Amino acid sequence: MWSTFRGMVSSRPRQAPGRRPATDLGAIERAAFRLFAVRGFEETTVDAIAEAAGIGRRTLFRYYPSKNDIPWGQFEAGLAHLRAFLRATPLDIPVHRAVHQAVLDFNHLDEAAIPQHRERMRLLLTTPALQAHSALKYAAWRAVIADYTAERYGLSPHDLLPRTVGHVSLGMALSAYEQWLDTEDASLPALLDAALAGLRHHLCEEPA
Repeated sequence: MWSTFRGMVSSRPRQAPGRRPATDLGAIERAAFRLFAVRGFEETTVDAIAEAAGIGRRTLFRYYPSKNDIPWGQFEAGLAHLRAFLRATPLDIPVHRAVHQAVLDFNHLDEAAIPQHRERMRLLLTTPALQAHSALKYAAWRAVIADYTAERYGLSPHDLLPRTVGHVSLGMALSAYEQWLDTEDASLPALLDAALAGLRHHLCEEPA
């Protein structure tokens, strides 16, 4: 979900207004994760992250609205890419396959990014203080899937089928991530691919 973290989170480059581009974002994240590893997420202050990154508190907030947003990387940019990927998918591809491919693309990782991605996902999935904030991010991710499904079927995003596809897709992806975190030598793409194969059954579509 970015390419530091492009899974349920994305680190596709974003530039804050009037600031240097994504290298600064990476520096902030690296400084934050070093502190999280030593002090724990809840005990790490915004001031400590800013100091470790060599910037002021006000500057940090230009990049991230809150400490809770730092582990999520460039999530909004990732959502924009996910939406664009789905819209660019040819209409002759079944919905289950289109969503399947889009989620795999969203979670694509460069090899060098895997260690930090593991740290990020472990933090997001196991830190109680992040769960309420994560629920908002998950809802935004589900909405992209629901909007696409609704458009393809001529439904409202609030109808049962699009809602269900959003929830099921997210659940499948999170299950794959949990398995990946529990198994050091597991392949995340393979786990996601296997989990998402079940979408066809929920949409009653023939195999592509």
